[in-house]
Amino acid sequence: MGDLATHGVIGQVFDTVRPVTEAGLHGFFQLLGNQPIAFVLIALALGTLIGKFSFKTISLGSTAGTLLVGVVLSMIAQAAYGITYAIPGILSSFMLLLFMYALGLKVGPQFFSGLRKGGLAFVVIGLIVWSLNWVICYFGAALAGLAPGYATGLISGSYTITAVLGVGQSALASGAYKPPAGMTVEEVGANMAAAYAISYVLSTVGIILLIRYLPRIFGHDAKADAKLAEAAFSGGANDPVPGAPGALAMGLSPYVMRAFTVAHEGFIGRTVSRLGTDYPEAPILQVVRDGAVLDLADDPTLKKADIVTVRGNVHDAILKDGDLIGPESDDPLARNVVLEVADVHVSAHRHAGKNLAELGKIMSGGVTVQALFRGGTELPLGPKSDVRFGDVLRLTGPDAALRTTAKGLGGHVILPTMKSEVPYLALAMLVGYLVGIFTVTVSGIPFALGTSAGVIMAGVCVSYFRSRNPEFGGPVHEGARSFLQDFGLNAFVAVLSANVGPKVISALSGDTILWLALIGLAGALVPPLVAFWVGIKLFGLNSIISAGATTGARNSTPGLNAIMEESDSSVAAVPYPVSYALTTVLALIGGYFSMILSWR
Repeated sequence: MGDLATHGVIGQVFDTVRPVTEAGLHGFFQLLGNQPIAFVLIALALGTLIGKFSFKTISLGSTAGTLLVGVVLSMIAQAAYGITYAIPGILSSFMLLLFMYALGLKVGPQFFSGLRKGGLAFVVIGLIVWSLNWVICYFGAALAGLAPGYATGLISGSYTITAVLGVGQSALASGAYKPPAGMTVEEVGANMAAAYAISYVLSTVGIILLIRYLPRIFGHDAKADAKLAEAAFSGGANDPVPGAPGALAMGLSPYVMRAFTVAHEGFIGRTVSRLGTDYPEAPILQVVRDGAVLDLADDPTLKKADIVTVRGNVHDAILKDGDLIGPESDDPLARNVVLEVADVHVSAHRHAGKNLAELGKIMSGGVTVQALFRGGTELPLGPKSDVRFGDVLRLTGPDAALRTTAKGLGGHVILPTMKSEVPYLALAMLVGYLVGIFTVTVSGIPFALGTSAGVIMAGVCVSYFRSRNPEFGGPVHEGARSFLQDFGLNAFVAVLSANVGPKVISALSGDTILWLALIGLAGALVPPLVAFWVGIKLFGLNSIISAGATTGARNSTPGLNAIMEESDSSVAAVPYPVSYALTTVLALIGGYFSMILSWR
């Protein structure tokens, strides 16, 4: 009796709570529909958390996690509450372009090196992925007895190129393909959309996981191979090229700063420049007199009791400088010398042909040479290294001394900055976007580079020219570039998941969904698997480079992000634009012919 009473009370509680809970959930999903920004932010937050979760070293990553959360939310809203999310595509498009531009900035100088070293292999990989995808989707749909339209939708979804739907629709609208008797143009279009929705979602998640673990599947260490690829595509350089993210980092220095009170007669009454010539191994960085810092540009003459800050090799500076100059000082002002790293473009013809030892006279005040670049390539560094007009010197030293040296070289100091480069970003992206939308139509088939490829090439070009002259746009702050890359891609995926999710439900009927899933996954995953194998076995490509070319051939930006996360490197993006641009055009051609060749 007591149990029955208890059960009755619990039942009443549930009966009371359930409507409140249902109303709350309905209100939550309605809020996400009314406020698309809230949907994007929730998908980003939860997706990133889920992406970090790993099971036996396997994880989705932030991009696939965001896609999964977004699709699940949109499907629940549609199935349970009849709410269909529709976020304007301009938001996702703009976020994707931000990602592509930021990525182009990262890999610019390496892109042209990669094109020279593996151009043929990248083209072959692209052809393999495109042709196998077309064969699997077209003949798979035919063998399964699927109605007209499904093959084109499968190609579009498994390749994640929405524009293929467009060329398929143009074949219908132009009359190049006429549906069989009893079937309308609208029904063929609906078949395309259903196949696209199913195959798109499955292939997007599937390709992220496949590309992420391709090196591991074939027994390669992704991080180790990435380091080898970085060394190969940098030409063996040790320093990032001018203008590249992280180029102006101080890094480990073999030098030490020490402060001494001037007491030795050999220093008193001599100018700073004279002492710099006599003792180049221990240049004076700063002079403090009566509690004030003197301007070294005035070339002051040292007096007794002045405190000088010198910079020298750690090994050589121990004890020796104290014996020569005077007792060591702990004056905080003397020890507060901020050293900078700067790139300087050599713009004075009078220095052409001189070696670094000869240029030492204008590098006073503790300025040292960290690296020498010519045409974006780092050169071996030594006293006899010759300097030519147009070279870039990476220097370290106090700010005032760097500016004096830059003036002598005819250039300007390019220092690390937190300032944004919005004008360059906006103009470069605009040019890339306009190039990407430029279309040439041949026999009803539109040929275009595509806005994504156009914008990544804009970033590549900006980075490339900046590596030759860092005054072109100034340095890139790595934090800002990295944020654009990560946030741009994941926000794009969040919007995409909201719009695609509801379409999945409409296609869930009968055996058709199973065929769409099987053919779509095969078309998405088999071609890149074969192409990757060809890259590493027949062409001898580094596994990360082969993965980058493969994901470019598959037009999968999320896949590219996955292999970059797995390898902890951006070098996979080097071949990406080459195969991406090629297969974008081929996929549109193939999509058009898949429609007009459909069985009647």
